[in-house]
Amino acid sequence: MKSPVSDLAPSDGEEGSDRTPLLQRAPRAETAPVCCSARYNLACLSFFGFFVLYSLRVNLSVALVDMVDSNTTAKDNRTSYECAEHSAPIKVLHNQTGKKYQWDAETQGWILGSFFYGYIITQIPGGYVASRSGGKLLLGFGILGTAVFTLFTPLAADFGVGALVTLRALEGLGEGVTFPAMHAMWSSWAPPLERSKLLSISYAGAQLGTVVSLPLSGIICYYMNWTYVFYFFGIVGIIWFILWICLVSDTPETHKTISPYEKEYILSSLKNQLSSQKSVPWIPMLKSLPLWAIVVAHFSYNWTFYTLLTLLPTYMKEVLRFNIQENGFLSAVPYLGCWLCMILSGQAADNLRARWNFSTLWVRRAFSLIGMIGPAVFLVAAGFIGCDYSLAVAFLTISTSLGGFCSSGFSINHLDIAPSYAGILLGITNTFATVPGMIGPIIARSLTPENTIGEWQTVFCIAAAINVFGAIFFTLFAKGEVQNWAVSDHRGHKN
Repeated sequence: MKSPVSDLAPSDGEEGSDRTPLLQRAPRAETAPVCCSARYNLACLSFFGFFVLYSLRVNLSVALVDMVDSNTTAKDNRTSYECAEHSAPIKVLHNQTGKKYQWDAETQGWILGSFFYGYIITQIPGGYVASRSGGKLLLGFGILGTAVFTLFTPLAADFGVGALVTLRALEGLGEGVTFPAMHAMWSSWAPPLERSKLLSISYAGAQLGTVVSLPLSGIICYYMNWTYVFYFFGIVGIIWFILWICLVSDTPETHKTISPYEKEYILSSLKNQLSSQKSVPWIPMLKSLPLWAIVVAHFSYNWTFYTLLTLLPTYMKEVLRFNIQENGFLSAVPYLGCWLCMILSGQAADNLRARWNFSTLWVRRAFSLIGMIGPAVFLVAAGFIGCDYSLAVAFLTISTSLGGFCSSGFSINHLDIAPSYAGILLGITNTFATVPGMIGPIIARSLTPENTIGEWQTVFCIAAAINVFGAIFFTLFAKGEVQNWAVSDHRGHKN
């Protein structure tokens, strides 16, 4: 896929007639060193930030298993137990100081979904504020707020379901600004040919946070009790906030220790892509089909992602019948694979663009197809293998792992089509993509009244079909170049 223009930068090999002659003639700035660089330090700190963020988000999925009185399930008579118990029930090694609650499956669904009712509200405002004022403080205080609210989870649970649902919604408000704020920061920090690597490193923290928090929450529940799950992760979040505030800057221009060479490299690589407009072009933005391609892909991907993120521990317990320790560990295994695929796909995507002259659009399409079609296939397969524990875990792991390729697909396409407004665009797409988190667990629980294998097959097939539709829509309508409305001189630029 070599460019027919000898002096064309490798990432500029887009199709169509929108090429900008000025950019084709512009020499590419020599890459600044990676070691000890400010941009990779930002990637590492944001990696740990999203590690904390997802630890705070998903720990309830495991803790809830231990919070609910096991007799409630029996009284509710909702579980068929088609599969034999995988292991003998374990004897709890501690005094149960954590209370047990009489919450049926429907109530648990509302508790798990309540987070997203707050999360959806602050997406677009978060992107707008970050694009105007910078993302450092917004992201930092978003995670800090979530951490502080997490510390009060045991108290809220004692007050009742309403208090816990409200608290989780408040946590969602805090987390809702984080991804748009991070995207806004990367619009000023990420050179085009390093976007996939930098963003995949940054957001991979979310997957590793899931990998660590799920089994660790299970261990804490087993050896201590569920209340300590929230105390532990809440304190970790506060420690991260202190480091973030002390070590991070909004832009290369305001960074105190960045080298002049790295600063010039970043600024020169972005100078033809950022807009000087003070007003946000809302109407052209909302009429942009490439934006809606990302919206559809993001919504579709998140339907599967959130269904598994919130209900995989339930599936492991009620259908495959793993105990609390095994549940936390095995629920985390798929996200370890996803984390690895995110890191590797980021390296591969940028190498395809920089060394092999593949176009941005080709890379985004290919990685989105792998990250959405692949998971759909293995998710359906997982539903049809019955009580084969090994295959079930293997297929769910492969399904979730392949989803990591999307981190170099549609997930960062906002920065390709409108880097100046990337935070706002992510706020828009994530608003729609949060809806599956709100309704997905509720729909899934309504479709699984008895937790039979057949009922879960329906849940998995619906998620897979939505994934496939999103992949096709994105492939047809996505773009890889900066859109006309996103630059002040209204010319499309390649990246």
